[in-house]
Amino acid sequence: MLTFVGLGLYDERSITVVGREAIATADHVVAEFYTSRLTGTTLEALESYHDISIELRDRAGVEQDPEPILDAAETDRVVFLTAGDPMISTTHADLRLRARERGVETRVVHGTTAQAAASSLTGLQNYRFGKATTLPFPYAHGADSVPASVIDTIDDNRKRELHTLVYLDIKAERDEFMRASTASELLAEAYEDVLAVAVCRAGSPDPVVAADRLSALADRAFGDPLHLLVVPGALHHIEADALRELAGAPQDCLGVSD
Repeated sequence: MLTFVGLGLYDERSITVVGREAIATADHVVAEFYTSRLTGTTLEALESYHDISIELRDRAGVEQDPEPILDAAETDRVVFLTAGDPMISTTHADLRLRARERGVETRVVHGTTAQAAASSLTGLQNYRFGKATTLPFPYAHGADSVPASVIDTIDDNRKRELHTLVYLDIKAERDEFMRASTASELLAEAYEDVLAVAVCRAGSPDPVVAADRLSALADRAFGDPLHLLVVPGALHHIEADALRELAGAPQDCLGVSD
C-alpha cells in the first residue's frame, strides 16, 4: 500500500487528522521537500511530532530511483509525504502510476495548497483564476529577462480577464527561495504599473498579503519565505473591496468589472 499524504502549508501541525492517522499506521515513511518546503518546521520536528522516522529523498531518489519505495509498498504500508497537496506535482503522479502498474494499492490524503490559500487570503474568487505559471530565477534559464512562457501566460489570462497565480522558484539544493520583491522587480520590466498581490507565508500564524503596483512591490521587504505572486485580471467589486481592505491596494489600481 502506498499512501500519499499532503502535509499542508507551514509546519508539522498543518496536516489533516486523516493524514496523521495514515502516518501513525505506516511501516515506512518517505518524504521529499524539493517541490516545496514547510518553512515553519524541520525534518527533526516532523519526526518528533509524529513519533516516526522519515527517509528524506531528493529529486533523483524519487524520479530516477523509486524502486525501493515501490518494493516496500508491495508488502508494507508506505506513506509518502510532501508539502501542500501530494498530487499537485507530476513527479508524484508518476510515482502513483508506477505503483499501480505493479498492482500496488494507492491512496491520496489531500492537504491544502498554495493556490487555495492565495484565493482565500486575497479574496480573489477561485473560479476567476486562469492558467498558473512559475517564475524561475534568471540564472536557472540562462537569461536576464522573464521567460516568454511566463509573459504569454499572464498576457493570455489578462486578455480573458482572469487572474494569474505566479509560483516563485525554489532551489532546494541551494536552500534558495525567490521573494515576492524579486519577482515583482522582474515582472515590472514588462508590467510596471500593473496591480499585483504578494502572498507570503500562507498557512503560518503571520501571513502577509500586500497589493500594489509591481514597481512598488519590488521595493518592499516581505520577510521569510514561502512567497507567491498574483497578477489579477478584471476585478469584481467584491474582489476590489477585498484587495483594498485585506491587502492595502491603492484605490486608483482597482478597476472593477461587473
